[in-house]
Amino acid sequence: MSLANKLSQERRARLAAERLLEQKQAELHAANRKLGKHARALSDEIVETRAEVEHILVENQRVKSDLTVANEKAEVAERRLWQSIEIIQDGFAFFDSDSRMISANKAWMRVFDGLTEIRPGISYVEILQFVTEEGIVDIGDMHPADWREKMLDRWQSQTPEPEIIQLWNGEYIKLVDQRGQGGGTVSLAHNITETVRHEKQLKDAHRKAEAASRAKSAFLANMSHEIRTPMNGVVGMADLLQDTELSDEQRLYVETIRNSGEALLVIINDVLDFSKIEAEKLVLHKDTFDLERCIHEIVILLQPTARDKGIEILVDYDLFLPTQFSGDRGRIRQVLTNLMGNAVKFTESGHVSVCVVGMPPWDEETARLHIIIEDTGIGIPEDKIGHIFGEFNQVDDEQNRKFDGTGLGLAISQKLIKLMDGDIWVDSVAGEGSNFGFSLSLPVAEAVDADGARMPEGLKRALVVDDHTANREIVERQLGVLGIEAVSCGSGTDALAKLDQGIDLVLTTHTMPVMDGMELAEAIREAGHTVPIVLLSCNTGTAEQDPARPHLHALLQKPVARQDLFTALKSIEVKPAAVEITEPPPPSPEPDKQDGPTPESRAMRVLAAEDNKTNRLVYTKMVKTLDIDLKFAENGVEAVEFYQSFDPDIVFMDISMPEMDGKEATQKIRELEESAGNHVPIVAMTAHAMDGDQDGILSAGLDHYLTKPLKKQAIIDHITKACPDDARNPLRDDQS
Repeated sequence: MSLANKLSQERRARLAAERLLEQKQAELHAANRKLGKHARALSDEIVETRAEVEHILVENQRVKSDLTVANEKAEVAERRLWQSIEIIQDGFAFFDSDSRMISANKAWMRVFDGLTEIRPGISYVEILQFVTEEGIVDIGDMHPADWREKMLDRWQSQTPEPEIIQLWNGEYIKLVDQRGQGGGTVSLAHNITETVRHEKQLKDAHRKAEAASRAKSAFLANMSHEIRTPMNGVVGMADLLQDTELSDEQRLYVETIRNSGEALLVIINDVLDFSKIEAEKLVLHKDTFDLERCIHEIVILLQPTARDKGIEILVDYDLFLPTQFSGDRGRIRQVLTNLMGNAVKFTESGHVSVCVVGMPPWDEETARLHIIIEDTGIGIPEDKIGHIFGEFNQVDDEQNRKFDGTGLGLAISQKLIKLMDGDIWVDSVAGEGSNFGFSLSLPVAEAVDADGARMPEGLKRALVVDDHTANREIVERQLGVLGIEAVSCGSGTDALAKLDQGIDLVLTTHTMPVMDGMELAEAIREAGHTVPIVLLSCNTGTAEQDPARPHLHALLQKPVARQDLFTALKSIEVKPAAVEITEPPPPSPEPDKQDGPTPESRAMRVLAAEDNKTNRLVYTKMVKTLDIDLKFAENGVEAVEFYQSFDPDIVFMDISMPEMDGKEATQKIRELEESAGNHVPIVAMTAHAMDGDQDGILSAGLDHYLTKPLKKQAIIDHITKACPDDARNPLRDDQS
């Protein structure tokens, strides 16, 4: 190879090596740049990591500090909690899921009286063992093993029931245990010794109160019986004396005796009712009754007193309000009698009115009733209205009592209305009169018959004659409801002047000044008028005997009951040329099969069991006019014997008798009847008048119940009803 080629070859080799070197240097430079970039990134990451680590270290230090503070607070709270647990008087203990004690306060440990074995770690079973062996708990007659088994079963239940145990020293502990979520148990031991002692005292006091209440009830029942027994003789003899020939002075004395006896009975009944209400022993008895009839019956009882005082008793009963309700008729009647009786008693002139209206809410099943008793009497001073319903309170001055009474009537009425979930109130002005009202919600027993109030089409215009304005207003309102126009006047003279005004009916009161209702009827007929006349009278017996009675279309008792008014008005036939309307002669009564003795008839046999000699005399005099064969038994034993030998048609049985009382005697008679197959009416005549006595007496087998003092008519009614077909009518011919 030539030198030139070698030089050229070396140059090329050198140039290639230089280019390779440059390339490697470039690569090295690039690698250095990349390495530097990574170094800077790594350095930055190390700086950031170091900052985070430093932050973590700071946070860790802070957390450690907070945790230390929290632990210190928890220790303080736990210490305070435990101190509180130690302070409380009740026992407090913790048990783990294996029923081993973790800890307990001093109160819980005190029960064990220093037993060193009772400490943390002991099991519940071992505690029960120590309790029975050391006699810490009074387990009574139970065997220790049985008691421990019972307590262990309770402990192991998911929700242990509270248990009361008695310690050896007489203290009572109530155990309340609650299971925790981890299976552990918290046990509380409440010392209820004082509570048990207080409950025992309350029970003793309640027992004494019940004993006192029973003694009071027994005393009241006994006093009622003991007072009514002699009162039967007093009132009964007074009744009998009134049937004899007496001078005016003697009759006054007899009436005074009788009225005083009746007043004493009213006082006894008030005291008994008030005592029963106060003792919460009064029971309401619901039954169907006619409210309107109930009011009119009370009016009839009060009418003689009102007539003597010259005052009117008015009844304004809503014509479209039901009259049949369900409730305690006796107690509602008692309230009405109290309020209406007071109104008549405290009214010297004017009127007493009873207004009954229905108030909303009202439906077909229940009616809200407002009953208002208004009077024009002495009224009540404003400062005494607030005390009027108090016990033994009366309006008049105690130094000069004009009106008698116990002062219990209004108090009893208020309590009765409250028992029936009603309200009672009073509005009054001294010297002008009073308004007593009460409201009740009563179930409707029978709805109003709309057809019953439909009047004859021709009856359009009626003349109302009454000198009493309030009376006229009530009648006008009632006729207006029935669709009849009312023309009113206050005297018979004015009525005669208005008869030519197209009058279809004359509705007049009986008693009026100058010209009364009967005289008006005669004058109307003498004037040639044939218009129907309906007379309203407080004394229908007198009106029936009046010569002018044939001029009347109808004679109604005043105040008139709604149904009687409807019946009278619907019977009127309005004709263009009417003739005088007279009452048809009453039908001849059918002959009574018992009237008049027959050859085979006999006297009715009556057996009366009565141990009191005076009451036997009273009974004898009460039935002396009857055609009966009367026999007395002086005790229950004789009553049973005479029942078998005398074969009575009816038995009157006193309840309280020696040797054998009336109820036992009745049971003996009923046993005898079972074999004979017959039934004799037995009527109780008793001085027992407490609430519940009637049910107790009738349950012994008696059929009827009469309280003493006995009423003559009630005895006669029972005898006549029991008269058999083969006996003569006990009423003699002059009584029939």
